[in-house]
Amino acid sequence: MKHHVSLLVKCPHCGKSLMDEEHKIHDKATIKLNIECEASRGVIYLCSLYGCYDKECAVGIKDQEIGKFYCPHCNQSLTRDINCKLCDAPMVGMNIKVGGKVNICSRCGCENHYVVFEDLTEAINKFYHEYGFSG
Repeated sequence: MKHHVSLLVKCPHCGKSLMDEEHKIHDKATIKLNIECEASRGVIYLCSLYGCYDKECAVGIKDQEIGKFYCPHCNQSLTRDINCKLCDAPMVGMNIKVGGKVNICSRCGCENHYVVFEDLTEAINKFYHEYGFSG
């Protein structure tokens, strides 16, 4: 696997970490969310490496089905008022620990995702400090 950055995310509502250090994918902590789909409700673990779409989910979500995602701490919906530019499904949003937001598509199989920073300079400085890159 290519070198990717592991994003550390938190709930935009309660501010608690969504990272699960106990459950790992590619030796990195996963993003743990509650998910609800047509058939059932359960937990989904998303790979935290940006650009990796691997996940582990005990819930039987079908390809192309739209899931509803919730914070495992406060159970607030993570759905944003933004639709995917590729498939028109609602986007799911989380805050990045160092600043900014990451949005992922709620449709199973759609790989659209993106990061948004309000203050790019500040976010880059925090990012470099967090991950130890030298500029």
